[in-house]
Amino acid sequence: MIRVYLLVIVLVLAFLLLRWFLKTPPAVVAGYFRRTGIVIIAVILVLLAAMGKLNWLIAVAGVAFASIARMLPVLLRYAPYLQRFWVMFNTAKNQSSKQNQHVASGKMSKAQAYDVLGLKPGATEQEIIQAHRKLMQKIHPDRGGSDYLAAQINQAKKILLD
Repeated sequence: MIRVYLLVIVLVLAFLLLRWFLKTPPAVVAGYFRRTGIVIIAVILVLLAAMGKLNWLIAVAGVAFASIARMLPVLLRYAPYLQRFWVMFNTAKNQSSKQNQHVASGKMSKAQAYDVLGLKPGATEQEIIQAHRKLMQKIHPDRGGSDYLAAQINQAKKILLD
């Protein structure tokens, strides 16, 4: 009978935890998981130290430190390449965020709008609508296209028709 009560309590707690998990913002959940993980690791280390079973962990740490020390010259040889990749990554990330800001701010000239839709300046309203429809059929996010490109196409149509 006690097992049934324990099972019900565990199920209720699991339900409440799941409900909290689904309602809480991801950043808060990540913070709780991080803190909980640190506490669990600290408790495990204290228990291992109290039981005298910490020797293997110190041996693994020593082997890891020695391995890193031996590999340091090789890692330093590739440091310029790693730095170049890091700079390229940050540059690409900054450019994509600037492009998204560019779309959100609405700064697109008429010439750029014509280029986006693949039209020549002076195109008629019907040509603009046709070009927009044709591109959206190919690039729409519901068909696996890009949100960014769809936003660009919509913005180009809006600029040319206003």
